[in-house]
Amino acid sequence: MFRLAVTTLRYRTAAFLAIFVAVLLGGALLSAAGGLLETGLRLNAPPQRLAAAPIIVTGDPAYHPPNGSGSAAFPERHRVDASLVAKLAGTPGVAKAIADRSFPAVVTAGPGTGAGGVLAGHGWGSAALTPYRLVGGSAPRGGQVVLDEWLAGSATPGDQVTVTVGGEPRAFVLAGIAVAQRQVDVPAVFFADADVPAGVDAIGVFPADGTSVRELAKRLDLPVGVKAYTGDDRGVAEFAGIATSLPLIIMSGVFGGMVAVVMALVVSATIGLSVRQRRRELALLRASGATPRQVGKMVIAETMVVGVLGLVLGLLCGRIAGTWIFGMLADGGIVPAQLRFDQGPLPFAGAAILTFAVLRVTVGFAAGRAARIRPIQALAEAAVPNVALSRIRMIIGLIFAGATVAIALSTPFMGPANAAAVGGPAGLTGSIATAILAPLVIQRALVPRITRLVESRGTSGVLAVINLRVRAVQFGAILIPITIATAIAIGNIYSQTTQQKAAVEAFTSNLAGDVIITGGIPASLSETASALPGVTASSELVRSKGWIEEPYDTSHTSDAWPLLGLSGPIYKDKVTKGSLNDLTGDTVALPPGTAKKLKVDVGSEIGLRLGDDALVKVKVVALAEGPSGYESLLLPAKLLAAHTTTGLPSQLVLKTTGKVNVDLSKWPGTSIGGRELLSDGLDTGLGVDAWIAYLLAAIAVAYTAIASVNTIAVAVLDRRREFGLQRLTGSTRRDVSRMLGLEGLLIAGLGLVTGLITAAFTVLPIAMATRGWPIPSGPAWILLAWIAVVLLLVLPTTAITGRIAMRPKPMDALGSAVG
Repeated sequence: MFRLAVTTLRYRTAAFLAIFVAVLLGGALLSAAGGLLETGLRLNAPPQRLAAAPIIVTGDPAYHPPNGSGSAAFPERHRVDASLVAKLAGTPGVAKAIADRSFPAVVTAGPGTGAGGVLAGHGWGSAALTPYRLVGGSAPRGGQVVLDEWLAGSATPGDQVTVTVGGEPRAFVLAGIAVAQRQVDVPAVFFADADVPAGVDAIGVFPADGTSVRELAKRLDLPVGVKAYTGDDRGVAEFAGIATSLPLIIMSGVFGGMVAVVMALVVSATIGLSVRQRRRELALLRASGATPRQVGKMVIAETMVVGVLGLVLGLLCGRIAGTWIFGMLADGGIVPAQLRFDQGPLPFAGAAILTFAVLRVTVGFAAGRAARIRPIQALAEAAVPNVALSRIRMIIGLIFAGATVAIALSTPFMGPANAAAVGGPAGLTGSIATAILAPLVIQRALVPRITRLVESRGTSGVLAVINLRVRAVQFGAILIPITIATAIAIGNIYSQTTQQKAAVEAFTSNLAGDVIITGGIPASLSETASALPGVTASSELVRSKGWIEEPYDTSHTSDAWPLLGLSGPIYKDKVTKGSLNDLTGDTVALPPGTAKKLKVDVGSEIGLRLGDDALVKVKVVALAEGPSGYESLLLPAKLLAAHTTTGLPSQLVLKTTGKVNVDLSKWPGTSIGGRELLSDGLDTGLGVDAWIAYLLAAIAVAYTAIASVNTIAVAVLDRRREFGLQRLTGSTRRDVSRMLGLEGLLIAGLGLVTGLITAAFTVLPIAMATRGWPIPSGPAWILLAWIAVVLLLVLPTTAITGRIAMRPKPMDALGSAVG
């Protein structure tokens, strides 16, 4: 049977090519997902500027809730106590300990210096952590700087340069030029240690001769919340965003799971179509003495041969796919560019096992159907296909349809934070229901109004309607990938655009103001802008995230509260108690519902864990409402800014009575605009979800292209005898082509409609949960482009394969061995 299985591959090229490409793509993408998982678990980021120190001590970049549930990245730099430097230096086995403090510094003017990019300023004492070596001039003293050689350009020691520090441009004398002894992506600006802001970000520890690095790192006496890193783990202390593996683990799990499901559906549809089209062949095998087991083994063998070849090639492409996807994530800011993509043997082994298992289970079901074929019944159904669905298939399909409806009905009652997690699976369950009930969907869709419209096109239209009814099972194989792809692509994309729009509106609509200045906002800029004619009110704006720990707020554990820092009367939502005029010093305004839940009121004191891990005690001075599901904790801008990485407000909001002219030339790096700037830099917390949605949409597009083209080719080429008979009875090639075009247009339209209906079960409930009404937001061109993609896949493929199928003469087609 194996030799017979290999022989049949020559005559079923189109069907087996579809399986080959689907498995190839599945193996490559599952390998990529495995690489993302391994990268998330390892979190290797080779250090650059801190590479010379074998041990780096810094604050834990991840927040761990008191109840021990999960973790989340701190949004700000987690600094350590400056006294820890001397303590570590005195530890037995430590040769020296060097403190590092990073702060924003921009070289804005100077002869030959590069200007513009935000650079990290450091004390000259930390140059040994790279190390940097002076190639000209001397170490800086007060009022002097040393520039990286790349940054200095043609400048020479003694020249004057302007560096913006703390938002204020200041003149410095260039004391020297230094060159890094290893690759450093961000060139440094070194100041005299006395000119460096207070605080310590990290401490480089150098072991004494003969002391083991790992052993020393383990016995360092560190306070709670401070960790020692060695090897490639040291990058955690240098690069922001390398704190927790959870985002990559979630992304790899959802991404890999969807790949497996879609691959199974596509392969199943293709194998099922191939088996149905070979009923006459398989029936003759049974009639000539082949047992059901032999027929099943033949179907399994021929499919597995092709599938294994596709899997091997897919694994070879897995590294390319993984590197490409990881690069997109890095470019999109989801993961730091310095994080190393790790894809060892395990992701490939896991992808091989999972792909093989999906393929084997899928082909097993198809082989079971082939083995149960009764010779006489199969020969009859080869002439008049049976479109009736079994009772079990109907029940399973209705279960998935019911699950889709249940998910859609429950999603609007969820908060915005949980809407996508609850409502997202509706697109998948709806797609599975459509895939199971595809023949029934086609038959029920052919309502009289549609059939009359098609039949009005003449004989070709009448034949197209008849074929769709009689060949509903075969056309169902084409309908499935179009429906699945439409539901996944449109559902995921518009769910994300709707959530993003809702979040941006919620976090900006409650702020009054029509002129926005963005960039690092120093106090001098705030004072100058506020005093301009026509400015009626102003407020600095600081955004961060944090947690309520005293009393402990169980509603936000690993997911942080949005923190909003204000310094003026621009907050528009209702204040139910207290006054925001009292929002100064160590104070906070809470949402009324949160205050009630925590049993606190105006005048109470609570403990907030801010984004830099500082626990501050603040007094509740007001209860302020916010958009439902998007409430924020309000803090004084000065208090919150002091606990951010930059130490500065990110925006200045002005309420004006007319046009205001603000001269920003004194404050390099700032810009002015309208309310649209309020969303700049706004972290809505949807970054990972958005990339998952877009990756799933990309999978849908790829599999639609593969599955649609191949299933159409298989279905059309198998009808050679039918086309030959039509031509012998008077139809021309043009008549047959018109019939195929109408069939393709109907099935493409039906696939789009069913896919959009399925997507609606995801998008509309999510819109209801996030925006309050079932109207999604997003660009209309995406929908139009998707419709064009589907039509460009289905119609040209149908036309081309139809021409190929009609190449033989009619009598030769009737005697064709295949189709």
